[in-house]
Amino acid sequence: MKKIIIAGAGGAPSEGVINSLLRGKKQEEIIGMGSEPTDLVLSAAKEKLYIPYANSAEYKDALLKILEAEKPDLIHFQNDLEIYHASLIRQDIEATGTKLFMPEHDVIDTCVHKYKSYLKWKEAGVKVPENRMIDDEESLKKAFKELSDEKGNIWLRASSIGGGGKGALPTNDFALAKAWIERYKGWGDFVAAELLTPNTVTWLSIWYEGELVVAQTRIRKGWTHGNRTVSGVTGVTKVGQTYSNAEVDRISIETIKAITPKPHGIFGVDMAYDKNGIPNPTEINISRFFTTVLFFTEAGLNLPEIFKDIAIYNEFPSLEKKINPLPEGLLWLRGMDVKPLLINDDGIIKKIKNTIT
Repeated sequence: MKKIIIAGAGGAPSEGVINSLLRGKKQEEIIGMGSEPTDLVLSAAKEKLYIPYANSAEYKDALLKILEAEKPDLIHFQNDLEIYHASLIRQDIEATGTKLFMPEHDVIDTCVHKYKSYLKWKEAGVKVPENRMIDDEESLKKAFKELSDEKGNIWLRASSIGGGGKGALPTNDFALAKAWIERYKGWGDFVAAELLTPNTVTWLSIWYEGELVVAQTRIRKGWTHGNRTVSGVTGVTKVGQTYSNAEVDRISIETIKAITPKPHGIFGVDMAYDKNGIPNPTEINISRFFTTVLFFTEAGLNLPEIFKDIAIYNEFPSLEKKINPLPEGLLWLRGMDVKPLLINDDGIIKKIKNTIT
C-alpha cells in the first residue's frame, strides 16, 4: 500500500486534504505529521507523527528521520512556513525516495512574500492595487498621501510568510497605523496598498509542467469570526460558493503566468474586487490547497485525489471541463464544532422554512 504524509495534520487546512484523500478510490495509508500536539491528536489520519516547527534548527533532521523510517511515496505541506522551509531542502527529501509535487523554489519564494508577487504582477501589466513597502514613518506618511481612498483609508498587511490575513489592518489613522506596525516589529516588512472592496474570489488550480490540469472558482460570502478582528479577515471561510466567470479565469491565468511561465503544482489565486468591479490578485497560495478544499470534494471534485494520482501514479483526470467543472451556486457552510454542510439557497430555505414568517 502506498503511503502519503500530510504535514500540519489536525489543523483545518490539512484536515481538508486528509479527509479528501480518505475518500479517494485507491485508499493509500495517510499519515498525519504536525507540530502542535493538541491539533495533531484530533487528526483523521490513522498514524500521527510529531515534528518540530519548520523554522527550528531541529526540523530538517527530524523530517529526514521520519522519511527514512516511514518511506512514504509522497509528502505534502499545507502552510506557507513549512512549504518554504521544506522547499529549501527538497533535494534531501527526494533523496529518501519521497516524491514532492511542488513548483521551483524561486516561485515559492515569490509567492510567500507578497511584495515580491506584487512587483511581478506590476511588471507583467496585471491589474493590481498600488502597493508601497513601509520602511519607516516617512514612507508610511507617503503611503497615506498617495494610496488613500476618499475616506483616507489604506490597507496594511505583512509581506512576509504567513496566512490568515497576517497583520491586516484597514485604517485612515496614521498614529494607529504606526503603532500597529511597531506592535508587529514590521518596519521593512509591512506593505501599504490601495483599499479594495470586501468582495473576494479564489481560483484554485493544479498544473503539471506548464499545462493546466484543473481549476475551480469559489467566491467567499463571509469569514468565520470576521467580526472579531480589526481587519474583518481571518483566513477561514464561513460560507463558500462555487462560481464561474470568464474574466476571473483569464485574470487568474495571467496572474500565475506572471510568476512563472511553466506552472507546476498547486496555485490558488486570491483576488478582491476593486470599485470598478475588476478582480485584482492579492496573493497566490502556493503549493497548498485552501482550507475549504473538502467543499469541492463533497461536491464531486476531489482535488487532493487528483493531485496525489498525478504525483504518485502519473495518472491524470478525465474531465469534461478543465475549468470550473462543478455547477455554480453550491454552498459550503461552516462553523466551529459543527459538521460542514453542502447545500444551495433553496435547500437552506427548505430546512428553515418552518421558522420563517
